[in-house]
Amino acid sequence: MSTYVLVHGAWHGAWCWDRLLPELEARGHRAVAVDLPSDDPGANTEAYLEAIDRRVEDPGSTVLVAHSMAGLIAPVYAERRPVRELVLLSCLLPLPGASWRDQLAVSRPMAEDFYRDFLPHQLKDDQGRSFWPQDLAADLFYHDCPAMDAADAVARLRPQAATVLSEKTPWIGTVSSPTRYIVCEGDRAVSGDWGRKAAIERFGARTDHLQTSHSPFWSRPAALAALLTAENRIGEPGAAAEELTR
Repeated sequence: MSTYVLVHGAWHGAWCWDRLLPELEARGHRAVAVDLPSDDPGANTEAYLEAIDRRVEDPGSTVLVAHSMAGLIAPVYAERRPVRELVLLSCLLPLPGASWRDQLAVSRPMAEDFYRDFLPHQLKDDQGRSFWPQDLAADLFYHDCPAMDAADAVARLRPQAATVLSEKTPWIGTVSSPTRYIVCEGDRAVSGDWGRKAAIERFGARTDHLQTSHSPFWSRPAALAALLTAENRIGEPGAAAEELTR
């Protein structure tokens, strides 16, 4: 049995894993969700790492799953406390010596849809935190969900402070935990081509693919759980692969 520690991305919260948790537990594993201080402008990378550490009991039996923006944080945690496996789900990725904003200045890590259709309409509040109009958020993160499911999710989104995006990563580039990068083929936020290439170059990661939006934990939790647990499942060969087609 593994313990899956699930770390959400920007604008989200621990709630976004609600549909995945029972799927992982049904497969015989323990699963817990981290709530990052994402809306607090005073929270830096160290504060995010402390939030993760509060949910990790035994790193050696932990599969640390990061989504999107949490890909900037989880590798730092795994570098300091090596875990059984690091899974990067449609993630932004750190580069030693640089901030995420530094990377944005010299590369195009986001999906072309993001630059063209979404980023020009992003909003900021009086604390400099970013957020999205609800209809735009539904199209960006949940376009493969039924309308009511997408509406339920976007109603829970919160502003994202820029602190962890603008500070230089403390990750020094050590990779000791086995690492996987999951590309979401219908992603309108993060470029799958960029993520796959960067994950291989920076982490020596192996890559998997899902035919989903940026948010498979909401749109296809059973398929995501099957992919996450494929190597740990007890059953007939091919069982996980069959489930992925649902």
